[in-house]
Amino acid sequence: MGQKINPLGFRLGTTQNHHSIWFEEPKKYCEGLQEDQKIRDCIKNYIDNHRVSPLQDLISRIQIEKSIDLVQVIIYLGFPALESEPPEIKAAKMKELKGNVEKVRHSGNRDLQILIRKIGNPYRDPKILAAYLADQLKQRVSFRKAMKKTIQKAQKDYAKGIQVQIAGRIDGKEIASVEWLRKGRVSLQTIRTKIDFCSTTVGTIHGVLGIKIWVFANRES
Repeated sequence: MGQKINPLGFRLGTTQNHHSIWFEEPKKYCEGLQEDQKIRDCIKNYIDNHRVSPLQDLISRIQIEKSIDLVQVIIYLGFPALESEPPEIKAAKMKELKGNVEKVRHSGNRDLQILIRKIGNPYRDPKILAAYLADQLKQRVSFRKAMKKTIQKAQKDYAKGIQVQIAGRIDGKEIASVEWLRKGRVSLQTIRTKIDFCSTTVGTIHGVLGIKIWVFANRES
């Protein structure tokens, strides 16, 4: 049988970088790792609770950089609604978010800085595509039509290749199955290709469906 490996971990050090950048003593490494997870969970919960539309403020990734006296958290968002709000409301929300993150931190002697950056070509990001596909499935759109729409969105943002896979009780069938669709090149065995990957779940009236998306953005030299 084929041996499966995560495309992101497979390419660490070549075309993929770590989302947490810091050094720590071996005894404190576990605390730092748990702190990163708590910070990410806190930010995701805050954004999910304050999201107005299901296709706004979609998190691509959260990068955490720690130095001696500073913890910098960079949130990469697709379709950020926060950027279009008045400065007073934006400042109040950022202050509230910073206060929530401060409560789950362990390293209290370091200053905290939170930045929000808008990503270009959002539909070339697999997490945003997965959120779009999940929204379509929740609205009871046919899974084949939803997959084709997702691929069209990625192709408009100049993705060289994309593969979409849905698994579970698709369309309420009694027996679970796996359906997938691919357009363009998706070279999973070539390490030099920059493959972005996302795996998530979506709850429907028939049960939970699994979604996997591979996006071939460009080729590294």
